[in-house]
Amino acid sequence: MNAVQPHPKQVVVSGAFEDLRSRHFRFLEEAARFGAVTVAVWPDPVVEGLTGKPPKFPMAERLYLLNAIRYVHRAAPLASPVNPEAPPLMQGFNADLWVDEPSPANAARLAACRRLGLQYRVLPAEQLKGFPQPPPQPGAPGRKKVVVTGCYDWFHSGHVRFFEEVSAYGDLYVIVGHDANIRLLKGQGHPLLPQEERRYLAGSIRYVTQALISSGEGWVDADPEIQRLKPDIYAVNEDGDKGGKREYCAQHGIQYLVLKRVPAPGLPGRSSTDLRGF
Repeated sequence: MNAVQPHPKQVVVSGAFEDLRSRHFRFLEEAARFGAVTVAVWPDPVVEGLTGKPPKFPMAERLYLLNAIRYVHRAAPLASPVNPEAPPLMQGFNADLWVDEPSPANAARLAACRRLGLQYRVLPAEQLKGFPQPPPQPGAPGRKKVVVTGCYDWFHSGHVRFFEEVSAYGDLYVIVGHDANIRLLKGQGHPLLPQEERRYLAGSIRYVTQALISSGEGWVDADPEIQRLKPDIYAVNEDGDKGGKREYCAQHGIQYLVLKRVPAPGLPGRSSTDLRGF
């Protein structure tokens, strides 16, 4: 007789998730160890009421980014009004566990969960340190291999949209430029984030089969990785169509694909240069 499989826990996390950075990704990754994660996102008026200023990124963009993270089952807005110290109750969704970050409000949240019979877990800051390399996602048999390269320093919705579009052509491998080469190409002050952190962010997106760090030099610093992966397609956006990549692909028999920079429907265009200010 087959044993009855336990029902997977329904995990909820809640917050503004404004200006998503690696610490948010790490928190969501650790929360996902308990079950399927639903992200209950505070609406724009709530964020403005708590911080005194409108969110840097609107709700639609925050949801787009969150739903692209491989550790997230779904992200949805909480209906106003929102009490940050109360469990994030959502219509049609019954959570088993609320996972939270360390906060002065933890005691009030724990008390509220006990009243409702909801489990509550605070992840210690120590657990969220480091940038583990995301394991490769299984590729689809018979699909082409597609490689993209870049810095991916200030990670934003434009990067996610590019990954989403490119992944339609085959299993996507993202090769992140190593720190020394980024400084060589872009100058001092670059990159803002170390290579392991940038690889972690790129590899956490559900459209990415695997993220790697380059080991070569120059504009085609990913040559050693490309030689090993043997991709069918090398994709770039319009800004990345330079540095001899087209000629490199012709020499090695790789299809060269140039995509226009078009944001996801309803979202603004984003540039790492504009976001970081230099």
